Amino acid sequence: MRVPKSIKLLLLSPVWLFQLGTSAKSFLDNPLIGSPRLNRLGLHRGRVRLAGALCAWRRWRLAKKVRADWREAFDRDGYVAIENVIPPERFAALRAAILSYEGEAREMRQGDAITRRLAIDPAMLQAIPQLRGLLDRRDLNALFEYVAGFRIRPVHYIQTIVTHDASNEADPQEALHADAFHSSLKAWLFLNPVTADEAPFTFVPGSHRLTKERLDWEYRRSLADPDAIDRLSARGSPRVSAEDLAEMRLPPPKPLAVSGNTLVVADTLGFHARGDSVRPIERVEIWSYSRRNPFLPWLGGDLLSLPGLAERRIGWLWAIRDKFERVAGQPWQRVGRRRPVDASD
Repeated sequence: MRVPKSIKLLLLSPVWLFQLGTSAKSFLDNPLIGSPRLNRLGLHRGRVRLAGALCAWRRWRLAKKVRADWREAFDRDGYVAIENVIPPERFAALRAAILSYEGEAREMRQGDAITRRLAIDPAMLQAIPQLRGLLDRRDLNALFEYVAGFRIRPVHYIQTIVTHDASNEADPQEALHADAFHSSLKAWLFLNPVTADEAPFTFVPGSHRLTKERLDWEYRRSLADPDAIDRLSARGSPRVSAEDLAEMRLPPPKPLAVSGNTLVVADTLGFHARGDSVRPIERVEIWSYSRRNPFLPWLGGDLLSLPGLAERRIGWLWAIRDKFERVAGQPWQRVGRRRPVDASD
């Protein structure tokens, strides 16, 4: 039975209104967030500014625990690259243990790229105890918390990027974009060297700052009809052109060619992308992610960051998405037990 539009509006209006105070970002799924009329009055720009101000306040309270050189690099550029983050004599053993580990894997295809993930869960931590020591390091967690703007544990995966898989579609991750209208953390600990022509992480230095030019750009893009722009931008991950960067007085994007054992930590409010690759590659990394409601004023209070719960979150999330796939969707498909780099690839 089809629900009349007027009834649907009445039922969903409280949900849409509530979402204004959350990380909800889709201009398509929420007619308030995507309303050109409300955004002309400053709704989107107001959400961006308030989220930014609260993040800056939280970071100010977290700053004293972060190494000064890491904090300065991040504040300037929006990312920090740390070479030899693991003592070299320990890195080789950890890398070998990760590459030989076999566990339940999930994959998602985007264009001609496949992303494979294995959750760093209790089973993996038991099999590779060196991982727990790495993920419990106070200096790294202080940096993660500062970039995320919250005292919260990220989720961690072993992630493999496979490029140039059989497809005529472009990889959407190769387009410069921001993940959302507010700050969040992503981090990559590369297990192999990444050259400038092998799908490097690419970032526009300084694009994490909410300058007047950035806020003006956010305002202009909020006035567009969501149905008239590309779908990923309309869903709240705006794509950005060279002309847009020039309007915001931002430099060109910088591809990060790094050696193995380099950790890159970034605020994905900044414009970033996966660089192009001139050849098929399989890139393996420890990938970490943290995003929370940007309008919360407090630093902690996340129960799922507690030891014993934090490392189980991914399994729970995958199980929930599997169960409610018809409603919520499930882009991460089971592929059985795999290694990060499988001999069948």
